[in-house]
Amino acid sequence: MKCPFCSHTDTQVVETRISEDGDSIRRRRQCASCQKRFTTYERSDVSFPAIVKKDGRRIEYEHTKVLASMKLALRKRPVSIEKIDGAVERIEEKLLGLGVRELPSAHIGELVMRELKKLDKVAYVRFASVYRSFEDVDEFKTLVEEVQR
Repeated sequence: MKCPFCSHTDTQVVETRISEDGDSIRRRRQCASCQKRFTTYERSDVSFPAIVKKDGRRIEYEHTKVLASMKLALRKRPVSIEKIDGAVERIEEKLLGLGVRELPSAHIGELVMRELKKLDKVAYVRFASVYRSFEDVDEFKTLVEEVQR
């Protein structure tokens, strides 16, 4: 494994943990050159459904896009990266469990909103306000009232 800091190819596994559900392995590694530590995740390579965008284009599912959108919504919120990773894993398990070849992008957005609602209400409102493209304040107000219940 190449070090993300100095690109040296000699890294050593310092710690290995299996996830709670047993679907992935988390490894802490240390670079032999710069001594910095980093985390890698090992999981089986599976085929996710193709994502159908609103304009009809079909793209591949991207783990990094889902993770980045959740991190953006959770920016400056007190939620650990482990909880975010767990939420993305649950989303991916649901996608694989559907057993379909194609899936509308809106379905993934709804899955992300469900997970964000469990993690942090403020992040949920942030994501929903962009995702649902509210036209007026009343729609936003309705969402906030829904979260407060």
